[in-house]
Amino acid sequence: MESSKGGGGSSESGGSENGSGDGFGRTRFEYQGWVYHLGTNSIGREFCHLRFLYIKGKYVIMYKRDPNENPGIKPIRRGVVGNTLMVEELGRRKVNDADLYVIRFYNRLDEEKKGEIACATAGETRKWMEAFDQAKQQAEFELSQSSSRKRLSPENEIDLEGRRPRVRRYAHDLKKLIRIGHGPETLVRRSSILGKHQTPSEFTEGDAEDVVEVHDWRCIRTVDGVRIFEDVSDHKPHSKTVLVKAVGVVDASPDTVFEVVLNLDRRRRYEWDALTGDLEVLDSLSGHSDVVYGSYEPSYLSRWQSKCDFIFSRQWFRGQDGTYTILQFPAIHKKQPKKSGYQRIKINASSWEITNLGCSPVSNGDRCLVTHMLEIDSGGWFKWKLDQCSKFEKSIPYALLNQVSGLKAYVAANPALTCASSTTLVDTKTSDVSGSISEFEDVEAEEFYDAIAADSSSSSSDDDDEEEDGDAELDNKGQRVKLKNVSWAIASLTLKAKKAMDANNELDQTVDPVNLDPSNFSGSMHKGKGEGDSNCWTSPSGAGFKIRGKTYLKDSTKVAGGDPLLKLIAVDWYKLETSRSKVALHPKSLVQSEAGKKIPFILVVNLQVPSKPNYSLVLYYAADRPVNKNSLLGKFIDGSDAFRDSRFKLIPSIVEGYWMVKRAVGTKACLLGKAVTCHYFRQDNFLEIDVDIGSSSVARSVIGLVLGYVTSLVVDLAILIEGREEKELPEYILGTVRLNKVRLDTAVPLEN
Repeated sequence: MESSKGGGGSSESGGSENGSGDGFGRTRFEYQGWVYHLGTNSIGREFCHLRFLYIKGKYVIMYKRDPNENPGIKPIRRGVVGNTLMVEELGRRKVNDADLYVIRFYNRLDEEKKGEIACATAGETRKWMEAFDQAKQQAEFELSQSSSRKRLSPENEIDLEGRRPRVRRYAHDLKKLIRIGHGPETLVRRSSILGKHQTPSEFTEGDAEDVVEVHDWRCIRTVDGVRIFEDVSDHKPHSKTVLVKAVGVVDASPDTVFEVVLNLDRRRRYEWDALTGDLEVLDSLSGHSDVVYGSYEPSYLSRWQSKCDFIFSRQWFRGQDGTYTILQFPAIHKKQPKKSGYQRIKINASSWEITNLGCSPVSNGDRCLVTHMLEIDSGGWFKWKLDQCSKFEKSIPYALLNQVSGLKAYVAANPALTCASSTTLVDTKTSDVSGSISEFEDVEAEEFYDAIAADSSSSSSDDDDEEEDGDAELDNKGQRVKLKNVSWAIASLTLKAKKAMDANNELDQTVDPVNLDPSNFSGSMHKGKGEGDSNCWTSPSGAGFKIRGKTYLKDSTKVAGGDPLLKLIAVDWYKLETSRSKVALHPKSLVQSEAGKKIPFILVVNLQVPSKPNYSLVLYYAADRPVNKNSLLGKFIDGSDAFRDSRFKLIPSIVEGYWMVKRAVGTKACLLGKAVTCHYFRQDNFLEIDVDIGSSSVARSVIGLVLGYVTSLVVDLAILIEGREEKELPEYILGTVRLNKVRLDTAVPLEN
C-alpha cells in the first residue's frame, strides 16, 4: 500500500522535446462525474447506488452528492492508486431493468480483493477506464521518481509553462477537468462523446493493421457516399461465397455509433435499419455477447409475401486503439423454435468495425469510419456485377450492406446524437473540491478494492448502506503510458540508454555465441518440416509484421520487421485441470534440461488458455549470447512488473482461417499487460512470463471463438518490447511463432 503524501509528482509530466526527460512538471489531470456503485451488503442484498466519483492525479474520492454543488460534503470513500490494481471492462449487465456497462477492480496479486462500478454508456466506461489508467500512470511516475533519484524539491522542478512548445501543447490539454455524466436525474443517460481536446489517437496508435494486409479490396459501387467493396484476393472461380463490405464515414464519435448499432430499441432502429429493425434479446451470454431474435416483412424485397425470422449471436469488444468490433453469427436457440407463419432463414455472418478518425476539419466534430463486412453467396453477387441486374438490389445482403448508408443518414438527421454530450469541460483552478483533495493527500487510506467491495450496513436505507463503506484506495498495475510526454518521462527515469537502440546491442557481442542446435531441444509440439505439415510450429521471419521505425515519433512511420533477436527452440502444448504458472521450474521443462542450463538466456512465454480442460502454450526463446544489462531487453528482464506490463507487446495475425476469426483476433499490436494479467518470474538464466488470458472477459470470449476453429487456423505471433523514445527506435522483433492447425487432443498432460 502506498501512503498518500501531499505534493506528489505529476502524472502528466514529460521530458524535454527530444525525449530526454530531464525535467518534470506538476500538472495533474482531473476527472469527475456520476457512476453506479455495485455490490452486496452484509445480509447478501445486491445494491446499485448512484455516486459521484472524483479523480485527481492518483487520488480517488467517492461522494453521495456532487461536491461542486454541495461544498463541505464529506467523502464516503477515498484512496490512492498503487501498483497492483487491475481494471477490467466486464461489458453490459442488466441492473434495475437497465443495461449498464460494468468495470471491475481487483488486486492482481489477490483477486479476492475486488469491487465494481458501472456506467450508462460504453463511451463513459471508456473515459473512466482512461481516467483510472492515467491515475495508474501518475502512481508509476512517482514510483519511478522515488526509485531513480531523490524527490525533486519544488524549486528544482521545471514548470510546464517553461517547457518547449511540443511538451507544453500536451500539458495544456491536461489543464482541463473532465466531468463525466449528468447526474441522478435519470438512470439511462445519453451516449457520451469524447471531448474534442482528447481523442483516442492521443492515447493509442491510430494507424491501421500491424501486419501485412491479406485482403485485396476493390471498390464495386458507391451508394449515398458509402463505398461497397469486394475481396478479390486469390479468388477461386468456383467458390460458393465471397467477402464484401460497405465503408462509410459517419460524423459522430465511435462511442455514439457503437451505441446506435448495438441498441435494439425498435423506434430508433426503424429510422436507419431497413431489414433488422424488429429485434429482441433472447439470452445474454456475457457482458460482451448475447443471442438476438429478429423478423422482417420481405414484401419490399420480393413478391414472396411470407414473413421471415432469424436468430443470430453477437459478440462485441473495444480494442486498445479504441476501435469497436461487433461480430454477428447465425445461431439457433431453444427459446425460439420455428413458429407457424414464418420462414426461418439463416442470416449472413457479418461484422461491424467502428474506428475513430478524429475531428472533422470542416465541422470540427467527431468522425468515425464504419465498416460493415459480410459473407454472401457468390452466384447472385457475380451476376449482379456482370449485368447489373436489379435482383441483387432487392436481396438480403444488399439490404445489410445499405445499413451503413442508413446509419450515416440517421446520425446526420439527429444532431442531438453528436451535439448533446454528457461531458463538460471545467478549468481545474475553479474546482471546489481541490481543497478536500489537499486534505486527503495527508491521510493514509485503506485499499480501494477492499473499500469498494466492503460489506454495507444491513439497513434498507441507501444512505445507511454507504455510510459504513469506509475509505478507499486504488492500487495500480503499471501499464502503457498514454501521452507521449508521459511515456518519455517514465522511460527516461527507468531507461538510461546512452545511444540509439539497435538489436545488435541487446546481446553482448564480445562473448562467443553458443550453438543453438534445434536437435538438442525438444518440446511436446513438434517443429514443422514443410508447408503441408500440421499440428506443428515454425518460426517465420518478422517481415510480415509492421513495427515502429526510426522516425516513428515524428511521422508515425512503421517498417517491416526483420529477423527475430531470439531463436524459438521449442514449444510445449500442455493440458491441465487448473492453469499453472512457473512452468519453467517443472522437471519436464526445457529450462531444467542440461542443454537448457547452458543457454545464456531463455525467455519463456506461457500463454494460459482458459477452457475445459485448461491449456498452456509454452514458447521457449533463446539468446546465444548474454543479454547486455543496460540494453532495453536487459532493463525489461530485470525491471519492475509495472515497466514490463507497459512494454511487453504482442502482434497477432491469422494467416489462414475463417474470416470472422480474423476480425475477432485483429491485426493490431496489443500491450498484454494492459489487456490481461501477466505474472513474471525471474531466476537463473531465464525470465518466465505467464499470460493469464482468462483474466479478461473479452479475451475469454475471443479465445473461445478461436478454439472452435483452431484446427483450420494458421496463426502468426510476434513479441517485442515497445519502443517509446528515439533512443529505443527502431523497434526490433524479439521472437515469432507460427502455429499451424493445432489439435487440442494432442496436448500433453502436465502433472504436478
